[in-house]
Amino acid sequence: MLKILVVEDNAELAQAYRLALSQRGHEVQTAATGAAGAHAALADRPDVVLLDLMLPDIDGFSVCRHIRQESDVPIIMLTARDDDGDVIGGLDSGADDYVVKPVSPGVLEARIRAVMRSRQSGLGPAEPPANSLSFGDLRVDLGSLVVTRGDEQLELSPNELRLLVVLLEHQGQVLSREQLLERAWGTAAAGDLRLVNAAVQRLRVKIEQDPADPQLLHTVRGFGYRLG
Repeated sequence: MLKILVVEDNAELAQAYRLALSQRGHEVQTAATGAAGAHAALADRPDVVLLDLMLPDIDGFSVCRHIRQESDVPIIMLTARDDDGDVIGGLDSGADDYVVKPVSPGVLEARIRAVMRSRQSGLGPAEPPANSLSFGDLRVDLGSLVVTRGDEQLELSPNELRLLVVLLEHQGQVLSREQLLERAWGTAAAGDLRLVNAAVQRLRVKIEQDPADPQLLHTVRGFGYRLG
């Protein structure tokens, strides 16, 4: 059973989520405003937050950033807005996933499970255990999840970190967007390649000296991406 916080101003939709998720054995709490949702996320310590983007007081991007200042609780953006700019904004604000409404209860449950599995996996390979992954002066400490390039510590979002770990584990190999999506986000996210596009774009800003002329994370046209 998970403790799930649903931040949704549409009362009918919030009740539908509550009923569907409760029937699957979860404890569901709802909040109708961004302020109430941010407070509940920090005070009540849910296992996962489902966050609408369009809220009556504070938009979901701002709520997500506020929560991320104090908590690493998994956050899934759940919204009717589906353009690439919104997806990038949601992931850049710290969301773990971005799901476009309407979504069936079964798909929503699967996306929640995928996010939780990704968090519980610790992001690192189970066998054999490793203390860190590195490429040149770029390094991820798998114990602390601290990312550094040279002497500089980099602040990565959960999605950027997942992507970087997968790329480091397969450095020198070309991975398709579909492969990256499945390995970093799980099969429940299959088909939503915008997650990969947005994470690659934001990751380059963090790890490249010149994101417009990437020297680490390369695009292999017609195939996918390669680190190294």
